[in-house]
Amino acid sequence: MAKSHSAFVCQNCGAVYSRWQGKCEACEEWNTIAEEAAAAGAVPASQRTKRKGRSLKLEPLQGASEEAPRTPSGIAELDRVTGGGFVRGSVVLIGGDPGIGKSTLLIEAAASLAKNKRRVVYVTGEEAIAQVRMRAERLGLSAAPVELAAETNVEDILATLGEGATPTLVVIDSIQTLWTEAVESAPGTVTQVRASTQALLRFAKSTGAAVVLIGHVTKDGQIAGPRVVEHMVDAVLHFEGEGGHQFRVLRALKNRFGPTDEIGVFEMTGEGLREIDNPSALFLSDRDAGSPGTAVFAGIEGTRPLLVEIQALVALTALGTARRAVVGLDPNRLSMILAVLEARCGVKLSGHDVYLNVAGGLRVIEPAADLAVAAALVSSLSGAALPADAVYFGEVSLTGAVRAVPRAAARLKEAAKLGFARAVLPEAVRQEAAEGLSLTTIPALTALVAEIAARAPRLRRAGGDDA
Repeated sequence: MAKSHSAFVCQNCGAVYSRWQGKCEACEEWNTIAEEAAAAGAVPASQRTKRKGRSLKLEPLQGASEEAPRTPSGIAELDRVTGGGFVRGSVVLIGGDPGIGKSTLLIEAAASLAKNKRRVVYVTGEEAIAQVRMRAERLGLSAAPVELAAETNVEDILATLGEGATPTLVVIDSIQTLWTEAVESAPGTVTQVRASTQALLRFAKSTGAAVVLIGHVTKDGQIAGPRVVEHMVDAVLHFEGEGGHQFRVLRALKNRFGPTDEIGVFEMTGEGLREIDNPSALFLSDRDAGSPGTAVFAGIEGTRPLLVEIQALVALTALGTARRAVVGLDPNRLSMILAVLEARCGVKLSGHDVYLNVAGGLRVIEPAADLAVAAALVSSLSGAALPADAVYFGEVSLTGAVRAVPRAAARLKEAAKLGFARAVLPEAVRQEAAEGLSLTTIPALTALVAEIAARAPRLRRAGGDDA
């Protein structure tokens, strides 16, 4: 009887060890290493016989394609993120928190393609067929000719997909539930996820079918499973949203065939996901324009201009160390802006708690939000409300200067379209004002602080002294 072989694999990063140990040296996580058996009938490397490789047919770089390289899903926001639709032969991994709407989004995309005479196969490993039908009936999509299957064995799935015409789209819900007979491990382990993904990847490349894999996420929001899976697939999408808000944001973390800075915005309703054509109006719908500490930021997400509200609250601390709490923005960016305000502008914030929030739960990553953040902080500290018809954008440097940011024209056009009358922006931006919009240029952050302080009914300095 052949001796069985096994390895110890980290279930977090996929690192392989010859023996068990408590801490993974690759990802530095504890208690993530588990023993996994080698493939049944696997031959050790020392006993394998070398075979002569076969020659491959080489193709020229230029060539005609019989079919369109992309297949639009019929959902404009999804197509925006993927770069125009699903690429033939591509594998897309989409992750998100439980209940965020991943399955709802993909069943809507599957139904849209099926109604356009495309063959679509939806394979679920987590639900029964009856449960998928219940969701489709609730969404009003039960009449769409989508082919369903409830299966977790990869070999059976591939055998089924090979029958009849090649599917245009295959949805796998989820990759963590699949298992292949090629390896002896439990479903969801690193080895099974990697082997199952590899088998589906070979199917997609050889047949031209687009495969979408739904993936679970860990407690810190990362897609579960080995990192190598994200390198194997062609695109990685993340579906995110806050539990207290009705909208959802779809982002591309990786895309070999399109941009990675686009976002798609949806609203979760009782009848499924609804596309948001004008996200700015949604994010600004409930803003309180007359309160100190709020500023409207004119941002850019990919090719789309987006206006969001920045909220700040500055209060005297009751503790020995002031607290800094931020939602929707990089905490390091907030720390930098606070340091510049204190060192360059004389705004004493070291004895105050600072709370910052991007309204609506959106996550802002571009440095153009620096000016809006600084304006909201100074407004909250001084008690002076900012003009309700003004938008802010500009990058703040460590010297206190306000630097120019790209695509100012698109930001101003979006602000004018939503009824704003004034824009506060860097002096270095050489841009004509949009119709009905006046421009106020700021060369340095000190000018912004002085302008807000001049309107303050009382300027609360450090220690609570009145000006």
